[in-house]
Amino acid sequence: TMTIHSEEHIVDVHVRSGVYSSDTIFDYTHGYIATRLFSRNACFIMKIKKEIIPELQEIGRLAFERQTMKDVYSPNNVWAQFQPGTSTLGHFKDWILYGKHIEDLCTGLPLYQ
Repeated sequence: TMTIHSEEHIVDVHVRSGVYSSDTIFDYTHGYIATRLFSRNACFIMKIKKEIIPELQEIGRLAFERQTMKDVYSPNNVWAQFQPGTSTLGHFKDWILYGKHIEDLCTGLPLYQ
């Protein structure tokens, strides 16, 4: 499921698929995406690259297309491959940088950037 909070510039994506379940937050205000993989008990954080990641309004349009057409014929499908190296636990300065929504998602988990 996807929830778009236009006033906060946040997109919440919840994938419920057994071992592959995850929660992802696109925080356009702070410019970061965080994905919490439940099978790994970890958070992966990446900077939003505007040339690759669709804008907030575009994500809403793509979600609508997918829901109504069951297939998105768009070059803007986003795939990310994480290659984790070392992790850290979030500190105060990290949460200022990443924002409250990502802090709520990732507090207490190893962070991979």
